[in-house]
Amino acid sequence: MKTFCGRANPTTGALDWVEESEEYDFHQEIARSCYADMLHDGDRNEKYNQGIRAAVARLKARGERVVVLDIGTGTGLLSMMAVTAGADFCYAVEVFKPMAEAAQSIVKKNGFSDKIKIINKHSTDVTVGPDGDMQEKANLLITELFDTELIGEGALPSYEHAHQNLVQEGCEAVPHRATVYAQLVESELLWSWAQLQPVEAEGAQLVPPPAIGRCAGAHSVCDIQLSQVSPASFTPLSPLCTMFSVDFSKPVSSAFQSRSATFVAQSAGRAQVVLSWWDLDMDPSGTIVCSMAPSWTYPQPETWRDHWMQSVYFLPVEIQVAQGDELSLTVCHDDYSLWFCLQSHSSADLSASPPPRPCCTCQAHLVWTRPRFGELNDRRRTESYVGALRSVLSEDSVGVSVSDGSLLPVFAHMLGAKKVLETNSLRGGVELLEIRPEQLTCQDLGGERISVLMGEPFFSSSLLPWHSLFFWYCRSALAGLLQPNATILPCSASLHMVAVEFQDLWRIRAPCGTCEGFDVTPMDEMIQRSLDFRESREAEPHPLWEYPCRALTQSAAVMTFDFTQCVPQQPISSQGSLSGRCHGVALWMEIHLTDDITVSAGLTQPISEQGDCVWTRHRKQGVYFFSSPWESSGDGRTAVSYRFTFEPGLGDVNMDFSVTSQ
Repeated sequence: MKTFCGRANPTTGALDWVEESEEYDFHQEIARSCYADMLHDGDRNEKYNQGIRAAVARLKARGERVVVLDIGTGTGLLSMMAVTAGADFCYAVEVFKPMAEAAQSIVKKNGFSDKIKIINKHSTDVTVGPDGDMQEKANLLITELFDTELIGEGALPSYEHAHQNLVQEGCEAVPHRATVYAQLVESELLWSWAQLQPVEAEGAQLVPPPAIGRCAGAHSVCDIQLSQVSPASFTPLSPLCTMFSVDFSKPVSSAFQSRSATFVAQSAGRAQVVLSWWDLDMDPSGTIVCSMAPSWTYPQPETWRDHWMQSVYFLPVEIQVAQGDELSLTVCHDDYSLWFCLQSHSSADLSASPPPRPCCTCQAHLVWTRPRFGELNDRRRTESYVGALRSVLSEDSVGVSVSDGSLLPVFAHMLGAKKVLETNSLRGGVELLEIRPEQLTCQDLGGERISVLMGEPFFSSSLLPWHSLFFWYCRSALAGLLQPNATILPCSASLHMVAVEFQDLWRIRAPCGTCEGFDVTPMDEMIQRSLDFRESREAEPHPLWEYPCRALTQSAAVMTFDFTQCVPQQPISSQGSLSGRCHGVALWMEIHLTDDITVSAGLTQPISEQGDCVWTRHRKQGVYFFSSPWESSGDGRTAVSYRFTFEPGLGDVNMDFSVTSQ
């Protein structure tokens, strides 16, 4: 039996549905899961263990038999902690069948099969009774159902159902309580991810349409590693506010709720962004705390985690505030998401309806991602494109732009080109051609031929750096419509690579072995089987500005693509070797607009002598993890041989690495 899976096709710029083995989705889900990342989170594991031991001790002190319900058990780690702490029996619920099977193996391997029952169901389908999944209701509820937004994985409905059906009244819970915090800030950097800003070009200002300026934007949370956003990038306008808490030992409601925090503005500025994170109190007294706060909020960073990050919310409109203003910040949540709004405290009407969830009305937030907004608002990048266009355009230029949602045709129009056409999207002063490049004819151009073919290139379907090579295929499709001396901008692109040692990202691929003294190798083996199915032979996209790494080599161009020529019929190959100890390689494209103007989709500064890397925040880079990064991070050195092959028929770059110890 086959299954259809979506894969980006760089030859068409589209998402193709291709037949894959029925096991493909299964293996991809496991290979790209965060199970290993969670088990490598020592702080999380330690705090859960402490909280579980304390909860079991409290129940034993009351003379109660300890029956545990562990929802979302994963590997069964928390249930094994509970039994080790003295729990009498555990019901461990896991809805994902492969993980439930791994948990069964792990529990057996560690000798807990008589004390832990794995239930492969969603917790809302679990039954209690003589013939049910559980023989009795639990008096200790243990869960790990949280995401970066706390409630985005359905924690509230799961807790609500559990208290109604699966646990005793007055039960203990680990974690006992969650508290959500928020801080109002002004940040040009972060706000550039939410709204299109005016653009200066050739002494004129390009102002976004009013519909975009009035739009409240996308409602979804922006989850990032806030530790990698320097405090110098924002101005706090409020203290850190406690927005709300949820006591998991008591009945929980998933119904809509809103809470407000009042404060006095501690500085003047434009209220634009809300930074938010949460803490888990593992015990009722709050002495065992697992915090999601970014590293710059405490003197010594505690631990790294990628499964829980921090949240950025954008206010529907920016509001000018003065120091000393009394303000009210309101958070609303339904069963899966949060949103914020700001009012002056004097105008806040407690009887008024709560603010609605933000909704995009301008369509731009449905087309552009937040990094794409940031890219379009990048002044230095804009100057590079405008400078390149200025050097090739003249008053009789006939230009065609091939990119998704690009401002290039508008810049070309402002620079005086006679005619500018764009395939894909509409811009003022530019003729829109609602056809694909390969369908373009001379009649569509008014009988003229293209003198300047331009592109950023950017395509919304691109996942990996070389997917932008769709521009090359478009250029080839339009070859018959180009003037003999037509300018192609960009004229070429090069794929760059650098060997890196990640500070923490390597953990998502490293096996766990033992975790808190428990053998979890069945999970390691399950993940490795899924990686070997395909993922271990492919690069994957990561925004490396969020994941510090150290370069162990200088960056090198491993392949160059000449856009002044059509896509070749034969594959392009390159090979070489690297030296150093590394977890893998980072890959990105550098776009050569002209012979002397280049825009990087990877490193934005030269690598320092210490190997420090500064990455663009606008695009994801490709990361190829070596099969044993945890072995190559010791004192031994490795030699890495590589071979890259560009397959014109597929539009894809295949890569092969071999790592040998020296």
